[in-house]
Amino acid sequence: MKKFLLFLAVSATVVSCKKDQYEIAGTVDKSLNGKNVFLETNGDMGGFTAKDTVKVENGKFVFEGTATEPALYFIQVEGLNGKAEIVLEQGDIEVNIDKDSLFKSKQGGTFNNDMLHQYYQDINKIRTKMISFQKANQQAMMNAYKSNDTVVMNRLNKTYTAIGKEMTNASLDFIKKNPKAYISVLLLKQQVAMGKSSYADIKKLYDPLDEANKKTKEGKELATEMAKLQKAEESKASVEIGKQAPDFSAATPDGAKMSLKQSLGKVTLVDFWASWCRPCREENPNVVAMYNELHTKGLNIIGVSLDKEGAKWKEAIAADKLVWNQVSNLKFWDEPIAKQYGVQSIPATFLLDASGKIVAKDLRGAELKAKVEELLAK
Repeated sequence: MKKFLLFLAVSATVVSCKKDQYEIAGTVDKSLNGKNVFLETNGDMGGFTAKDTVKVENGKFVFEGTATEPALYFIQVEGLNGKAEIVLEQGDIEVNIDKDSLFKSKQGGTFNNDMLHQYYQDINKIRTKMISFQKANQQAMMNAYKSNDTVVMNRLNKTYTAIGKEMTNASLDFIKKNPKAYISVLLLKQQVAMGKSSYADIKKLYDPLDEANKKTKEGKELATEMAKLQKAEESKASVEIGKQAPDFSAATPDGAKMSLKQSLGKVTLVDFWASWCRPCREENPNVVAMYNELHTKGLNIIGVSLDKEGAKWKEAIAADKLVWNQVSNLKFWDEPIAKQYGVQSIPATFLLDASGKIVAKDLRGAELKAKVEELLAK
């Protein structure tokens, strides 16, 4: 009886040890014998962090370890460009490295790696189309840019955008058809980051996802990003045209407090920008010229910067000759005023009438000036 109980105890230990174990059995061209193979993950501070290193022997390599939940990892082979992706998870994972194109490497052996391979089979057809289009039209685009041929540029950009849309639709279709796949969590997180889908559309795809995958690190991050998106949409709804602009206050470059209410004129422009934002800096000369011409007629401007370094913020104000009111909390994309106004990209502008009501949004250049002149004439 004691021997039988001991056998059960040992068996339970073995099962427990195997529960979270993985083995990655890889094959690669024998010309790479002796080369290092790196198993890497995304580092917390950016870049990649090596989890393990082995050598190629007789065209093969093996990684072993434990994984408590699925996670995206990368395999890099010394001497080859690029990285092959795998889902690191419990089980026997197989990967066949394509030395000519790591994107074409084949993953399999476990459910999530089979799903990853299936996704890349679909997406690589579109990716090949995009690469071919870029190669075939690179010179034409450069020539059009140099000669400012907007007809050619618009035509090429339209085709490029259409291929990109095809890739996005393929990803969305994969998520719908494979809610139990871990890769679906990653793809949905990517969709949120792109900022082109509404919270309602994202939630429709999120709800059917596998509950275990929702509890992974990436799944929790997805839920956090969705909550931010929902809040941003709620903020946007509060700053629609016709609504009263929410008041705010923050520090000026000299450290004093300045509010929107203090900055109101007959017409007021709330301008979200940053020193690091190239489109913002390119638009600034137009805003300066408009302000210099129309300020005495009643135009006021308050700039809200998404900078994070005070020195660079002040340097940009001086360099661009921005003489109007400026405020910032120096919190980059965590800028509270940007969140309050639902701003997800810059430059972003809100045009207010004398009562502080929003009358236009995101106007630039000649269109912005024409609207300001129209309001000042009333």
